[in-house]
Amino acid sequence: MDRLDHLEHLDKHLVEELAQVARETVRDELREQSRKQRRTAMLYAASGAVALYAGGALALAVGLALAVGLPGWAAALITAAILGALAYVLRGAAHPKPGHVPTRPAATPYPPMPADPPDEVPHHRA
Repeated sequence: MDRLDHLEHLDKHLVEELAQVARETVRDELREQSRKQRRTAMLYAASGAVALYAGGALALAVGLALAVGLPGWAAALITAAILGALAYVLRGAAHPKPGHVPTRPAATPYPPMPADPPDEVPHHRA
């Protein structure tokens, strides 16, 4: 009987070791994945910041070019109007059109709803 108790103790010890190795492996894998995702997120953020400065420099260049023939305030006003119109167009491109109905997949999980209710309600007799 002592031999079986000893084997049972070894089985428990082996299971604990395997669980520990599995936990460490999963933890290391998650750490590596999060490190890669953090790097990607930082690169996207840096790209956005640089693009913001590039857009600011472009707006300044447009304003200065307009200021050659116009007063400074008019050039700034025209530049702001151009940027506002561009923002409006980009916002419109991001949102679906009001009359546009998104397409539905061919197989729906429920039957289609009728547009109008039925004229008469059928009476069921028991």
